[in-house]
Amino acid sequence: MSFLPLSVVPKTLSNSPVFIGAKLKRLFLICFALCAIIALNARDISGKVVRVMDGDTIEILNNRVTYKIRLAGIDCPEKKQAYGMKAKAFTSGMVFGAHVTARDDTKDRYGRYVASVLLQNGKNLNYELLKSGLAWHYKQYSKSQIMAAMETTAKRKRLGLWAEKNPIPPWEFRKMKRIKHN
Repeated sequence: MSFLPLSVVPKTLSNSPVFIGAKLKRLFLICFALCAIIALNARDISGKVVRVMDGDTIEILNNRVTYKIRLAGIDCPEKKQAYGMKAKAFTSGMVFGAHVTARDDTKDRYGRYVASVLLQNGKNLNYELLKSGLAWHYKQYSKSQIMAAMETTAKRKRLGLWAEKNPIPPWEFRKMKRIKHN
């Protein structure tokens, strides 16, 4: 079916039910195409967790392809920081060897997929780390009010790293490490 440009259609025809139907069909096709483009940009990566690098980075195996996933919206302590190995052990206990789905947000500058990781029981790994006091809400990259509230609750309850008097955020730890090595 071909469409005539509106400038070619006589005014008497432009109000006819057939022509209005054609305009609606064209609008529907445009909307459908836009929705398809948006859906293609976001993707789910499902598979078995085959490696836990640290508290907020895992690898998922899907169809013999390994995907490196950085958990979105949170930042766990570095392995050499207090609670860094506890965060890694927590993540391993939750997902290592398990089938998970990473809801892909974007890729970071290191080529990792930045995503929320959902377990088969419906739990969100990102949220579980925050609720357990084993991660900071990474406010520089996330404006989530839910994550902010989870961090606040963990602080108030003095869970995990929040039991420390002055826990050092991992981004500050990394910055100090860079300065020390230069």
